[in-house]
Amino acid sequence: MGNDGGSIPTRRELVREAAKNPSTAQLKEAQREQQEHAWTTCPLSHKQLMRPIVSDSAGNLYNKDAILKFLLPGEEPEGISSRADCEEFLGGRVKGLRDVVELKFEIDTEREQHPSHKLDRREGWICPVTAKQLGPSVKSVYLVPCGHVFSEEAVRQLKEDKCLQCNEPYTEDNVITILPAKESDKQSLIARSQRLAELGLTHSLKKAPGTKKRKKHANGEAKVVASEKAAGSGSDAQPPKEQSTAPGRSDKSVPNGIKNAATATLTARILEEENEKKKRRKMMGGSGTLDSLFSKTDGREYSNTDFMTRGFSLPANARK
Repeated sequence: MGNDGGSIPTRRELVREAAKNPSTAQLKEAQREQQEHAWTTCPLSHKQLMRPIVSDSAGNLYNKDAILKFLLPGEEPEGISSRADCEEFLGGRVKGLRDVVELKFEIDTEREQHPSHKLDRREGWICPVTAKQLGPSVKSVYLVPCGHVFSEEAVRQLKEDKCLQCNEPYTEDNVITILPAKESDKQSLIARSQRLAELGLTHSLKKAPGTKKRKKHANGEAKVVASEKAAGSGSDAQPPKEQSTAPGRSDKSVPNGIKNAATATLTARILEEENEKKKRRKMMGGSGTLDSLFSKTDGREYSNTDFMTRGFSLPANARK
């Protein structure tokens, strides 16, 4: 009996059955939900993906400002996940801006003019060749180093060796799948990263920092052209001269090592925001208004450390 006036539970309500393996339809639905989230949300800042958008060697999508905040040295970055969580997700793939490629999407102007766009503020992207909506339902790729995005079907059928948007040459190995779902596509991207690392190149096909320049001689052997040549001359070797900075050039306008004007502007804005937050924290920390909210001991020591009897003393006649 159910002990509540006559209800009788059945066996299927009492006996738990073993967990069943998810069906193929359930697996596809879960995978589609993951793809939809990855196409719309930055994994570092957990905010909506908005241009400028960059991608790493694994085909993941990020907001460029989130990558810049992660790369900035110093304390825990604000506006994104903790540094440990970001490093765990990135897996060592992003150590600088050379390890990402900025993507160039074709904007769906018809979608922006549609009345339903007022409810969904997310920007729509299409393939410039097939006009298909880019997203989890369409396998998409981008080209390195230009970063133009197409549907995989368009690139596969046309079989061109130059970008259809900017005519920049590319190879089949530099066609990167965006958010690959198949294991074969993931392994292909991992193998490409390993080959580029052996050649001293990054994901954007730029030279990795710290690699030495090599000069090929007539005998076919590649010899390292480095500071060993100057060191071999002994005491006659002169130290390299320091490059003098041009007068009147301010260091705050363009961060060091960033030649791209748009990237430099974005980095400068993020640095300025971080400095403002630090100044605000310092001002709040030294505020007398906040200090007045908390009591101070003024260096006094309390003899009685028992919290239960602090401030209470027994009368003399009550003691035994």
